Amino acid sequence: MNSNTMRKLALTLLVGAATQVVAAPAPVTEISGNSAQGGSLERLERMIEARNQVQLDMQRQLDQLATEMDELRGIVERNSYDLSQMLERQRELYREVDSLSRQPQAKAAEEPASDKASTEVYSSNLGENEAYESAVNLILKEKDYSGAITAFKAFLVTYPESSYKPNAHYWLGQLYFTQNQLSEATEQFTAVASVEKSNKRADALLKLGIIAERSKKPEDAKKYYQQVISTYPDSTSSRQAQSNLDKL
Repeated sequence: MNSNTMRKLALTLLVGAATQVVAAPAPVTEISGNSAQGGSLERLERMIEARNQVQLDMQRQLDQLATEMDELRGIVERNSYDLSQMLERQRELYREVDSLSRQPQAKAAEEPASDKASTEVYSSNLGENEAYESAVNLILKEKDYSGAITAFKAFLVTYPESSYKPNAHYWLGQLYFTQNQLSEATEQFTAVASVEKSNKRADALLKLGIIAERSKKPEDAKKYYQQVISTYPDSTSSRQAQSNLDKL
């Protein structure tokens, strides 16, 4: 084969190779790499946004829980205060009732027998006696003070002329007084004080003086205390009235 033929063959092969190279599709490796990198960035951004949203939701929930805790703390504090006040009134009621339950024995030791006979009156009506005793037992035995109030009020309606009427008013006054219902207590003690022969009158007047003192009415309190001292000079109520009067 001569040199011219060789050159033509080589030229033909080169042209064919060049044609294949030109016709071959452009490489897509670099483009695909850029597309994948863009997709990764978008996914990363979406993950960051989702994480931020979760954090915001958690913060809102924490804020809401903190608010609810503050509200619950306030409720607990109010309930604790109300409970302490209720317990204090209950303790005061126990003291008053215990003191009251001991008074008949104390008065019997202090007062002459003739005076006791003139002030202690008993009913011959068995139903009346039972109703009165039942109301008293609600206080002394069952410690049912709200029930006792209802029972004594019903007793006064059922037996408006009862010989126990002053005592029933006195018990009601004591119950209202220990619950700091001063207006209701005043009404009941005033009813007792209006009965001059009642053996509860001295203490009823004393309680009216204490109520007046608590109500910021010192002049009224002095009048009640002085009335107790002048009318019942040798009684326990008189000594207490004098002590209270000295402090005004």
